Amino acid sequence: MSIVRHLRSGSAIVAHAMSPKRFILTLIFLVAVAGVAGSVYFHQRYQELKEHPNAAAEAESSKIVEAIGKLIELPVDEAPSVVTIVDTTKLSDQPFFKTAQNGDILLAYVNSKEAILYRPSTNKIIQVASINVTPNSADVAADSAKQAADTTTTDTTTPSTDTSGQ
Repeated sequence: MSIVRHLRSGSAIVAHAMSPKRFILTLIFLVAVAGVAGSVYFHQRYQELKEHPNAAAEAESSKIVEAIGKLIELPVDEAPSVVTIVDTTKLSDQPFFKTAQNGDILLAYVNSKEAILYRPSTNKIIQVASINVTPNSADVAADSAKQAADTTTTDTTTPSTDTSGQ
């Protein structure tokens, strides 16, 4: 800082610059306060994630279901399994997924026996189909949905041939 002089009524008031030592100590103090504040914030986020590990995924699923609900009527009496398609080559043998792209989202309503393929990049429903569910497949389908980050398979929930694209 420079020396500032101000003339008031003929007298000079002189403000001296902050000493380098005091400036460095002030800077260290501010960095320490910012570090502690950041640590507290991230510790709280960690605790929230530890208590509710699926909260972020559930929030994202809710946003997706809400977006799709604006395009088509959805079953209201059940929560869908929401799966993001990450590798379409694994699904190439299934007709329902012939136009699927990586990043598309599959909503599977097991009780309502309905599957919806949604493309978030264009905000369009790509395919809708009835699904056939075997007696033990509901549990397997739910487990598959939990593994959606790694793969998208429909081993036990297979769309039937009466598909209709929109």
